[in-house]
Amino acid sequence: MKKNTLIALLLAGITQALTPAFAANADNSVVDIKRDTAKQLSQDYALLAPVLHRSINAYGLNASLQSLTQTRAHQLNDQLRAADRALREAQGVEEVAEQLLEVRLADPSMLARWQAGQAPLFAFEPAGDDKTWTQIEAYDTNGKVHWLDVHQLPDRPILVVDANGEASLKAGLEVMRRTLAEQAPAPRMRRHAPMMAQGPAEPIDTTVLKSIRLEDDQEPWISGAAEVYAIVTGVNPSRDEPTLDIVDMPYLDYDQTTYHPNQVMIHWERYRWGAADVILMEQDDGTNYKELALKLNEVASDIIAAIPDLEVQAYGVITKITGKIIEAIPDGWLTNDDDFVDVYYTLLKDREYRDHPSAGGNTTATWEPLTIEPTE
Repeated sequence: MKKNTLIALLLAGITQALTPAFAANADNSVVDIKRDTAKQLSQDYALLAPVLHRSINAYGLNASLQSLTQTRAHQLNDQLRAADRALREAQGVEEVAEQLLEVRLADPSMLARWQAGQAPLFAFEPAGDDKTWTQIEAYDTNGKVHWLDVHQLPDRPILVVDANGEASLKAGLEVMRRTLAEQAPAPRMRRHAPMMAQGPAEPIDTTVLKSIRLEDDQEPWISGAAEVYAIVTGVNPSRDEPTLDIVDMPYLDYDQTTYHPNQVMIHWERYRWGAADVILMEQDDGTNYKELALKLNEVASDIIAAIPDLEVQAYGVITKITGKIIEAIPDGWLTNDDDFVDVYYTLLKDREYRDHPSAGGNTTATWEPLTIEPTE
């Protein structure tokens, strides 16, 4: 129960700290960038149409910034490059991502109508929690605004101004990893920590995600495929400090689909007591990943610093802590910065979990231990 209490304390503090106010930091500026770009592209559609039709087809439903700037309209190209730069800066990934801005067809079913000559609308994701969206703002090729239903797929082609989800998430997770590494404190050794003698390479104990199925990716039609990642939380085995690992899950695109990634998720040499939690998150453009990593590290570190002795815990608090976590998650995480998907509490080393539901029942996964033997 000691390890359950501490892991729960860590996660409770993290979820309670990431409030809607924090989540909105980058969201509004990102939406403004997309709105301005959508307006501009709608007005310049005649110039862009040949480029868009060359780039968007049945085998690739998106046009990158590089494709979009192949017109001879230098002013438009400069405006698009400026929008891309602003988008990368809003997400805090300008140092690791060369370009993010793209235009994508909202759904493959729209391709035939668009190729047949039906004029598109240019749309973008609204700000805030997607559960509160009431309408989708879009512009026709004359620059006139239209309001679309959030849940009903439109019957005319929609070109969505967006950040490339895969590139955005890859860059964001890299920024989070770098930021967390930079925030690592000077070694503060755990009391009575065992001394590790140098010797032959030891086997590596891990837990592998064998399969996973997501019931609801919480994505409206305009958002496209989900981009999911995991935050593995626990306590450092040799220092009284948190361990936070960021794991990309690039295959987990759609709900109601079972994936078999055979992906290493937890490296147990990084976690005390052989216990860790796995938080599943869905990426959105509104996240500033450097700020997110700094907040995660700050909250987790503060929680551990407030505990006098990590090895001696009050057993009676575990039910109360778990209840507070469940209560805090909806208010703390469900913003349309990155969406909370679900959480796996207290996964244990050397334990197999077959068809194991997450705490909220939104995912079902099979986890298996795997020992990786050192190479000769």
